[in-house]
Amino acid sequence: MIDQTTKRSLGQLAKGVQVVAATHGGITRAYTSHWVTQVSFAEPIVMTSVSTKHDTYPLMVASGAFTVSILAGDQIEAGQYFSYPGRKFRHLATELLAVNEAGYPTVPGCIAWFHAQVFQQLTMEDHELLFGRVVATGTGRLREPALVYSSRQGWRIADTKARTPGDSIRDRLLERLAAAGFDAPTADDEDEE
Repeated sequence: MIDQTTKRSLGQLAKGVQVVAATHGGITRAYTSHWVTQVSFAEPIVMTSVSTKHDTYPLMVASGAFTVSILAGDQIEAGQYFSYPGRKFRHLATELLAVNEAGYPTVPGCIAWFHAQVFQQLTMEDHELLFGRVVATGTGRLREPALVYSSRQGWRIADTKARTPGDSIRDRLLERLAAAGFDAPTADDEDEE
């Protein structure tokens, strides 16, 4: 169990909100997550965390795949609906998930979606981590701000820029390097990170 201080610290993490869905044997289920992340720059590999108690988990394992819808800030209803096990609501809100033109279960009107084939699974204390290779993608409302969640702040819309346009710490550091007589880093130097 996580102690309160650690729990409060981890609650500061703010992350984008997604709906993760899977289909197998004619059944589709989905859950809300803010634990989906890209884990490689070289390949389109993502990771999602899922509870083995959730009814989506066995479908993800059986199908060997999952589809992720990235939610826009105005899609709070879908985010909240799928944050509860669908069986509690008898899967009534069928309009919040549809099979898209590519044949994958997505949230209509999402910012973007991707479909991943699972190639590795890692067991954690209370969740499973599924690593998938993205094999199909689609875009929706790319200009919309994303829905964001943190335990401390709750549901938010990420639409406020944190930096002044035209002002960059990188540009200021390059100026300092030049003033100190150093060459600017090359693109090869930046790829090493």
